[in-house]
Amino acid sequence: MRIGAFTPLLSSLSLEDVFKKLAKLDIRTVELGTGNYPGDPHCKLAMLDDTAALKTFKTKLADNGFSISALSCHGNPLHPDAARAQHDREISRQTILLAEKLGVPVVVDFSGCPGDSPGAKYPNWVTCPWPPEYLEVLRWQWEAVAAPYWIQQAKFAADHGVKIAIEMHPGFLAYSPETLLKLRGIAGPSIGCNYDPSHMFWQGIDPIAAIRVLGDAIFHVHAKDTEMYPVNLPRTGVLDTKNYTDERNRGWIFRTCGYGHDALWWKEFVSTLRMFGYDYVLSIEHEDSLMSAEEGLSKAAAFLNQLVTKEPAGAAFWA
Repeated sequence: MRIGAFTPLLSSLSLEDVFKKLAKLDIRTVELGTGNYPGDPHCKLAMLDDTAALKTFKTKLADNGFSISALSCHGNPLHPDAARAQHDREISRQTILLAEKLGVPVVVDFSGCPGDSPGAKYPNWVTCPWPPEYLEVLRWQWEAVAAPYWIQQAKFAADHGVKIAIEMHPGFLAYSPETLLKLRGIAGPSIGCNYDPSHMFWQGIDPIAAIRVLGDAIFHVHAKDTEMYPVNLPRTGVLDTKNYTDERNRGWIFRTCGYGHDALWWKEFVSTLRMFGYDYVLSIEHEDSLMSAEEGLSKAAAFLNQLVTKEPAGAAFWA
């Protein structure tokens, strides 16, 4: 297993400077955003139609000793606004094609969330089964919108030798292990997850126990923590819509690895991932509102590099 970094947090730097900064932190793997929600200037989809630019990009990676763990295009391909949905779908399609050309095995995306009907303007995330019309909406979202798209998209990815890692995030149809596995059951084995434990913590899901539920559906992992604030939770609950920068009053906030849970927890997290067959990349994602990107990245890298053995799991000690 090795440590990587999701590079939108370094979007102000050139790709060459990103490599220099990460190398100093003992990181040689990057996750690159290609469009939709992650703003990241380091990986241009225009390379699909520019052979020279693609060759130059590959040379930069090789010369600096870097690999790509995943290309990420987090969007809402099920958005009720047809133009928005088409935009996000096209970014996803192009990202899969670029991943194929770069030899990147994983593309990260969101499952998306439709509206409540064909005429809706905004996404409608159903969170409870009553009143009964909520379940009618949810059934329509899965059967009429999600299933047709994801069956087709999963086949497209598989045809190009790429797996799609859905990041389970509240606000979208696949936000928990159960809903992720439902989507995988509909669309097939080329659909799995980008496992971000920070999104499990605040839903009350034990991220380590959930690894046992997800098993080989884990394709990629984000390294990000969450700190819960019991003093605020009795008032806010976990579905807290206050701005992330209102840290004093929120029930929870995202934190840099080690600031929500200690090294012992993260050691068990890494060990359980390996136990269930994941021995790939922990990609640092910075969303800690109490730290700058520079501080969050450096602290997370130092913390995780002490916990992760970079030799293959099970390697003999005398080898």
